[in-house]
This record gives sequence, C-alpha cells and structure tokens, in this order.
Amino acid sequence: MFKEKLIIIITLVMLLCACNMQEQPTQLAHIKEQNKIRIGTLASASNYYQAVQGEQGFEYELSQAFADYLGVELEIVPFFNLSDMFDRLESGDLDLIASGLTYNKTRAQQYRYGPTYRTISQKLVYKQGRVRPRKFDDLDGNFTVIAKSSHSLTLQKAQKKHPSLSWIESEEFDEEELLQAVIDGEIDYTLADSHTLSLFRRYHPNLSIGFSVSHNDPIAWILRKSKDDSLYALLVPFFGEVKQNNQLYVLEEKYFGHVRQFNYVNTLAYIEAIKETLPTYQPWFEQYAGDLDWRLLAALSYQESMWNPRAKSPTGVRGIMMLTRITAKQVGVTNRLEPEQNIRGGAQYLSKLITRIPDRIPQPDRTWLALAAYNVGWGHVNDARIITQQQGASPDKWADVKKRLPLLIKKRYYRNTRYGYARGDVAVKYVDNIRRYYDALVWLDENNAMTEENITTEHDDTSNIKQDESP
Repeated sequence: MFKEKLIIIITLVMLLCACNMQEQPTQLAHIKEQNKIRIGTLASASNYYQAVQGEQGFEYELSQAFADYLGVELEIVPFFNLSDMFDRLESGDLDLIASGLTYNKTRAQQYRYGPTYRTISQKLVYKQGRVRPRKFDDLDGNFTVIAKSSHSLTLQKAQKKHPSLSWIESEEFDEEELLQAVIDGEIDYTLADSHTLSLFRRYHPNLSIGFSVSHNDPIAWILRKSKDDSLYALLVPFFGEVKQNNQLYVLEEKYFGHVRQFNYVNTLAYIEAIKETLPTYQPWFEQYAGDLDWRLLAALSYQESMWNPRAKSPTGVRGIMMLTRITAKQVGVTNRLEPEQNIRGGAQYLSKLITRIPDRIPQPDRTWLALAAYNVGWGHVNDARIITQQQGASPDKWADVKKRLPLLIKKRYYRNTRYGYARGDVAVKYVDNIRRYYDALVWLDENNAMTEENITTEHDDTSNIKQDESP
C-alpha cells in the first residue's frame, strides 16, 4: 500500500514538473532571471551617445531609470537604422525600444506601444537660400526621409491628399545625417522631429523650417505584440511615477530646455565669431580654465561680451568676462580691459562660485546654478532655492530652481527673501544661452569643424526667417 501511494505521489510530481516545463516564463521573469533588461535605441544626440563623461542621452537616462525601477541592470543596444532595431525586437533579442518614436496606427498593428510621455512635431526642412516651401505642392527637388520611419508613415498618409507627392526612402542615413545632407546640398528637403532639429540647429543655423507636417505627435516606447503583459504592466506605473516626481521634467530640461527657442541671426553671428574672433582668445581660455571646460568658459564669455575685450555695461561691468570692480579686485585683476587678465579673473570667479554650491548637488546642476550666480549673484540664486524648497520641489535641481528664479521680480515673493528683488528671469535666459553656445562649441570642436574652412555660414535671403522660431 505504501509503495503504491509513493508511486502515485512520484507520478503526480513528475506530471506537475512536466507541466511547469511546458510553460514559458514571462518576459518580466526572464528579465529578473537574467538581471538585465535589453533596450534598443537609435544612436543620436537626443537618444543615446558616448560623451567624455560617459553614456548620455534623454532616452538612455530614462531607460536607466526604468532599469532601476525594475531592480535590474540596463544593457542599452544602439542601432543605426530602424529595420535592424525592429528585427531584433521581433526576434526577442530586445525587451523594448526606447528611441523617441511617435505613435502611428499602422505601426501599432504590428507592435505594442507603452504610455505616451512626450509630444513632438515633424518639420519639413530645407537649406536657407532656397525659396521657402509652405506646403507639399511647393516641393521641387530631392525629398529624402528615413526608410520605415514615422516620417515615411506620415508621408504615406499625406499622399492621399497630395497624389503628386513623392519622396525617396533611405536606410543609409540617420536623421542627423539627412539634415547634414541638406546643409551640404546633397538633398533638397527632409523631415525632422522637432527635438532633433532643435539640437542640430545650434551649430547649423542655415537649416530652415518650411512648415510643420504634424503637431503634438505622442512619443512612446515600443514592445512586441504578445499576450504577455508582465513588462507592459509595469510601464504604466513607472511613467506615472517619473511624471509625478518631476524626474521626466528634469530630463527634458537637461537635454532640451535650453534649445526650445532658435534665433537665426544670433546663431549665425556666434558661428562666425568662433571662426573669426575665438582663435585670438582660445589659448587663454584653455590656459586659465583649470578644472573647468575651456569651452564652457568661452561660451560664458561670449554671452557676457561677444568676446569683446572692451565691452562695458551701463552699470560699469567691463571686459571680455564682464567683471565688476569688486569682483576684479577679489580675483587680482588690475586692468579689466586687458583680456588675458580678465579671462583669468573670470575663470577664478566661476570656479569660486562652483565651490560655493553644496557638495551634494551633482553635475551639471552645480554648473548651471553657478552660471546663474555669475549673472545675478549667489544670494539671489539661494533665495530662489529656498522658494523652490518651500514649494515642494528640489532646491538642488536646476530644472526646479529655474522655474522659481523669475519669481524674484514679484513683490509677493522677493519681499520675503534675504536679498530681495532680482531679475531672475534674465538669469534663466542667460544660462540657457550659455548652454546653447557651449553645446555648439563642443560639437564643432569634437568634429574638428572650428577652422575657417570647416565652418559654413551663408548670408542668403533671410526675409522668411522668424527670429525666435521654436521648432
């Protein structure tokens, strides 16, 4: 009897084991077992790139936040075309795609979209100097977009209303390469997402917008279509959390907050100054930068004086770094009109401001706060940090403090601060400008494009340029 019972028990156990072996583990269980999530993205300035300080990019940091949320390691897999990336997703080699891709009904038939977390628009772009196209019927040249992209899907939809619309699809180029091809005159038109275009025009101001092809396109991550909801189910609370705790806003501010507005004339003048004026002062920026990036120091100087060593403000601030008499004395500058002294003094002053920032505040927030202090004074910046904390936001994050600095011009706020009234709104624009100048200078420097023969600035017809056009 005992033997028979034992056989029955062993048989049941074997049957249960066989059933369990036939069941496939969920996607989330597999990720947990491997202690790794594999996320694909297109390599670009807005998604993912390798910088001196390591891996960077909006989608990279958001993906890292999701990996941390799951308690696993992140393996980011960069791609250079959409076809390969979607093939890898379908094969199961990727867990999801995080690449700033817009929702599209056609693509949604094959893939599953996560929650929407941003919106963008698609712009038709051309090189300044051509007649501005204001609608599809105005196009009269080579029109190339990325194959199988949201741009291609948008054009397929537009073709129903514009039967004569035609374009070329390419898998050889990414979005930025197509924009460069427009600049180089290799193609006449392409489509670009607004955030990519904003970043690209920092150093290519001759790229112009013809018209908006779409508005407020929702962006979402993409998963395989299956009955397995295990990973998708966690995307919903994750995006809810990063929106609620301001993490998403902080990332948007870090990568795109300073490039929302574009000024053609200002950007063109800056690129020309890099070619014609910067070489005179660059050795001193490099010599006196110390622990600072010399390109940041140069960007600060351009914002202050446009690299004019004899610049003077109505308040008596003078020189290429625009030092006050008091500041000049503090840093040992005896002649503010002597550019080498002024650069050395400005570098020392910015370094001192950075050291005043609490140690717990990481980069790049330390630098952005210090730049604001260079403009408006650390006391006023600290007043804004106190207001930020009182309003339940983080006084250690530039994205949060940036929202409160303009409050210092309002009596109901500044009358309760230690240092009183200040043009905090000017300080915000000041920092944004320096960040744009710095980004452009870094790109030109790292791409060996700072020499005269490598910088292209064309003075074509500017009559159709909006001075503060937001992509």
